[in-house]
Amino acid sequence: MAKNQSQAIGCIRSLYRASDLNEEKTYRKARLLLGIYRDVCWSAIGRSDEAKEDLELCGGELDRALTYLEIFAPEEERDRFETKVKSLFETRWMVELMERAMMKSRDFPHNGELYFEILSKCYLDRFKYSEAEILEVMHLERSCYYERKKEAILVFGLSLWGGSIMKLKKYLASESASNAEI
Repeated sequence: MAKNQSQAIGCIRSLYRASDLNEEKTYRKARLLLGIYRDVCWSAIGRSDEAKEDLELCGGELDRALTYLEIFAPEEERDRFETKVKSLFETRWMVELMERAMMKSRDFPHNGELYFEILSKCYLDRFKYSEAEILEVMHLERSCYYERKKEAILVFGLSLWGGSIMKLKKYLASESASNAEI
C-alpha cells in the first residue's frame, strides 16, 4: 500500500513539473477555492431567487418580463438586473469549471475515486461532515486521511489550473486573435 501511495504523490509531482505549475501555490489556491464552494453556491441560490422575483414583479412570464426590462424599464432597473444576471452566469461558469476539475480528479489513475470522495465530503456536499465522520465513513486512519486529502487537493488544483483553465485561456486567446483579424 505504501508503494502505491508513493507512486501517487510521485506521479502528481511529475505532472506538476510537466505542467509548469507551482505545487505549493496551486495547492493553496485550490484549497481556498474548495473552501468557499458551499458559500458561493448558497449565495448563488439567493441571488437567483432575487432575479426570479424581479422577473415576477415585471409580469410573471419570462418573455413579457424581459420585454418590459428591455423596452420600458428605467435604465437603473435594467442595469441592476443585468448585473445580477451577469453575476449568476459568472458564478455558474466557475462552478462548471470546478465540476469538470472534480470529474477529472475522479479519473486520476492513482486513487482518483478516493480523492473524489474526500473532496466531496470535505468541501462540496451540501451536508458538511466533521473530520471524525469522514474518517469513520471512509475507513481511514487520521494520518492516511490527511495525506490523501492533500493529494486530492493537489490533483484537483492540477485538474483545474493545468487542465480546464489552461484550455479556457487558449480558447480565449484564439478567440481574441480571431476577433482581431476581423
